[in-house]
Order: sequence, then structure tokens, then C-alpha cells
Amino acid sequence: MPYIKAHYHPILFALITVCAMAELGLAAFLISAGNENNNWPSDRYHSVLILFEFNAVWTTLFGIAYLLWIIDGAIHFLASIASSIIWLLVTTILWGAAAGVMHGARSGGNCNWISAVSGCRETLSVEAIGWIEFALCVLTLLATCMWVRTSKRSYVSEYSKLA
Repeated sequence: MPYIKAHYHPILFALITVCAMAELGLAAFLISAGNENNNWPSDRYHSVLILFEFNAVWTTLFGIAYLLWIIDGAIHFLASIASSIIWLLVTTILWGAAAGVMHGARSGGNCNWISAVSGCRETLSVEAIGWIEFALCVLTLLATCMWVRTSKRSYVSEYSKLA
């Protein structure tokens, strides 16, 4: 059985980072527009948008840092597999919570009969990108755990051959 290699890691982290950057821009735009017009549908919606903005900044900063550490090949405490698993777990929880709360906080439904450029579709996009981030984090977390598991097996197997 061929073992899973960790060549996917930079690709998945790059996808997580790019999606976070898109969310960062969209959430910042909606917060700015809402503050300018002072027309928030609810206080809960405003708070959830701020949570999305925090998640996007958190994910962008750490995603870029991990990408730079992966590309640089740095052996650093923060660049370890254990720290990336912890970061992925925390980030998965943050994105899942934000997307789940946004589903209940946004008004509008599925926006089928509303024009292409509308607040309903923008809010739906914020939620959709949040769910995408959640799915990417879960996928990366599971793939990383599988890679660690198969790496340990191959290491033990190679060690037993030498003994």
C-alpha cells in the first residue's frame, strides 16, 4: 500500500489562505457599508460579521506564516506538524461556529429572486465562503492526521527491518 505523502500540505494551506483573503475583503466591505449607513439587520448579524473578519485575519496571518515556513523548510516550533494540527483544529472550530451562526443570523433565504448584486447575495457569499473554509480545514486536518499515522507506520516498519 503506497503511503500518503505530505505534498498536498502547501496546496491545501494555500487554498485556505486564499479563501480567507476573499472572506477578509468581503466581510470588511460589508462591515464598512453597514457602519457607513448604520443599517444593520440585527446586532447579531453585525457581531457575526466581526467574527468572520477575525477568522479571516487569523487564517490569513497564520496561513501565510505556515506557507512561508513550508517553502523555507524551517525547522521551527511553530512550523511543526503538531502545531499545525492544533492550529487547524482551532481554525476549524472557529469557521464552523461562524458559518453555523451566520446561517441563523442572516436574513433572506436563498436569494433566488433578488438581483445579482444585493446584500442578500453578499451575505450568502460570506456564509458560503465560511463553509468552504470549514471544509478545507477539516480536509487538511484529516489528511495531516492520516499522513502522521502512515508516517509512523512506515518509520516503525523501516526500524524493524534494521533490527
